[in-house]
Amino acid sequence: MANSIWFKLGTLRHAPVAFLQPYRTTTTKHFNPKYKKERAAKYLKIDLPNLNEDAGDLSPEKMRQKMKERGMLPPRPWIERPFYISATGGIFEAYIPPEGDGKASIVSATRAKQTVQLLEKKSRSMMAIRKIKSFEEDFSTNDFCSQAQNIYIKAHESLANHDKASLQLYVTEKAYPEFRHNTWDKTIHWKFLESLEPPRVVHARCTDIISKENIFGQVTVRFHTRQQLAVYDRFGRLLHGSEILAKDVLEYIVFEKHLANMYGTWRIHAKIIPDWAPPKDPSKLTKIRPEPEAEPEPEPTKLLDKSEETPAIADK
Repeated sequence: MANSIWFKLGTLRHAPVAFLQPYRTTTTKHFNPKYKKERAAKYLKIDLPNLNEDAGDLSPEKMRQKMKERGMLPPRPWIERPFYISATGGIFEAYIPPEGDGKASIVSATRAKQTVQLLEKKSRSMMAIRKIKSFEEDFSTNDFCSQAQNIYIKAHESLANHDKASLQLYVTEKAYPEFRHNTWDKTIHWKFLESLEPPRVVHARCTDIISKENIFGQVTVRFHTRQQLAVYDRFGRLLHGSEILAKDVLEYIVFEKHLANMYGTWRIHAKIIPDWAPPKDPSKLTKIRPEPEAEPEPEPTKLLDKSEETPAIADK
């Protein structure tokens, strides 16, 4: 038996090298030959672009052919980007409130003079309202006043709740930073109590931008209301107003709409502050209490030596 084993080992010693190499299986094939065709259909042969190809050497016809094969559009010789103007940058022909409105008597000479001037400008406002009705058939000044008051309340409630998304629905892009100014880290409590006088339209204007068809409309509404406002800082200290006292507020709010846009809406655009309006009280700013100054140390008293004392001189 031992001789047979040694015989076999001797024969293997003289065997070719290929016979002695271990058998290797193909690892690129799937262990399960089922669905072989379906697995092959997952891979698509794509003609990769030649990155070393110089586009400057190609003729225009060859370049056009290659771009059509790749589904690319030809480059344009000009660089233009579309832009959309959703709101104007200011108030055109702003309304000038009569001096002493809400306080002065109608019989006063100044008020009578301003009333005559307003009657002269009323014709242009009527023409602007007629222009607005050409885009918005159901427009009515009486119905618009109630709509404007609703927009006014919703905008201030969104500001008090710090709801940025909702605020953008009720104010234009110009008025948005003015609304949000100095409201960071502030707690605002605002409440609409009542209308002392019904809101009314006092001014209306229309203008076109860039083209004659791109028309914007602005309507100024007078509000005389009673409100409550209290503003607290981040430490809970009252900065402005009061939650107990109510104040009468007279405001002239400008509403704007992109009339040429069929999906345009009326939004708050600006607030008119007359020159004769009294200045507002400044808010109480939060400041750091200064450190108490250290009292200066008392200087030590200097004791005079007896030798330094000057003797008294007797009268002769």
